[in-house]
Amino acid sequence: FFFRVEFGWYRPLSRYRSIKLKGKMPAKKKAAGQAKRPAPTPSIAKKPAAPAKPTNPLFEKKPRSFGIGGALPPKKLLNRYVKWPQYVRIQRQRRVLVQRLKVPPALSQFTKTLDKNMAGSLFKLLMKYRPEDKAAKKERLLAKAQAEEAGNSDSSRKPVVVKFGLNHITYLIEQGKAQLVVIAHDVDPVELVVWLPALCRKMNVPYCIVKGKARLGTVVHQKQAAALCLTSVKNEDKHDLTKLVESMKLNYNDRYEESRRQWGGGLKGCKSQHKEKVRQKLLDKELRQRL
Repeated sequence: FFFRVEFGWYRPLSRYRSIKLKGKMPAKKKAAGQAKRPAPTPSIAKKPAAPAKPTNPLFEKKPRSFGIGGALPPKKLLNRYVKWPQYVRIQRQRRVLVQRLKVPPALSQFTKTLDKNMAGSLFKLLMKYRPEDKAAKKERLLAKAQAEEAGNSDSSRKPVVVKFGLNHITYLIEQGKAQLVVIAHDVDPVELVVWLPALCRKMNVPYCIVKGKARLGTVVHQKQAAALCLTSVKNEDKHDLTKLVESMKLNYNDRYEESRRQWGGGLKGCKSQHKEKVRQKLLDKELRQRL
């Protein structure tokens, strides 16, 4: 049907939709070897929704906000922001300073300590000859007094124990009675024991340097001990002592002249080492270009 507009009569557009075009559009040529692509999925199609997790109606989800006036932030390590006590800062700065500066051989020898296995066997032997503590000494003296009161002569021999104390150890070394001397590596001030290795070598006494004055102190019931000394051992422990003495002589007494010429320290920091590597790479590159 027709409908009238102001300028004439027109057919509705729905009439022309059923008319098909006689001609066809030319098909595009496919490139050689081009595979057919599947049709893209329509954008209207929705992905299947994930199954909802069962929620407990007793507990409501309350997301936290870490803004101003909100929830507290999670904890994190604050070691870098801690103002450490003065003694901690001093000992850390001192350690770094000792690594940077050149250390003379007399002090550098205290960085060459016994390895873990050898130190373990040494302390195992030392713990067998710990001196008596106050309670044991009190019992021994009481028994001795009771024996004397009863008229019995006390024929007990003097116990074989580890000797300690710098003056006492020095006397034993000079008299030639010391069989093995153990020196701590972290004595402060180091001038207390810096001369002890030279004395041991002069008197041909085997010595060694171990880590920890506190560890030496536990052997003799003290907080700390700068040096310990063995004068004699029982017959069943003579073989272990002989092995230790041979090892100490090989590692310390025989290498004394070598250690006298070795300076310590002089280590640079990470940043300085990195700068040196970059500078060396540039120098190597210029050298290769010249050649």
